[in-house]
Amino acid sequence: MKVNVEIDCTPQEARAFFGLPDLAPVHDAYVARMTRFAEEGVTQKDIETAMQNWMGSMTAMGGSGMADLQKMMMAAMGGKNG
Repeated sequence: MKVNVEIDCTPQEARAFFGLPDLAPVHDAYVARMTRFAEEGVTQKDIETAMQNWMGSMTAMGGSGMADLQKMMMAAMGGKNG
């Protein structure tokens, strides 16, 4: 036996039916931030924040911060890892 069911609904209605969250506010915030970056460029503060986040992540994973980042970058560029 073969049964075909056709449902006519919008993606929003389907997400709501299955209980998925509405991510429109997150999407809007992301688009606004990317638009700001495109219009204003990346600021020194943005770079510092990114570096602090990366160093914190590496330290949390058992690394020693900047030294590990330099080793990974050299390895990625084909340089010696030392």
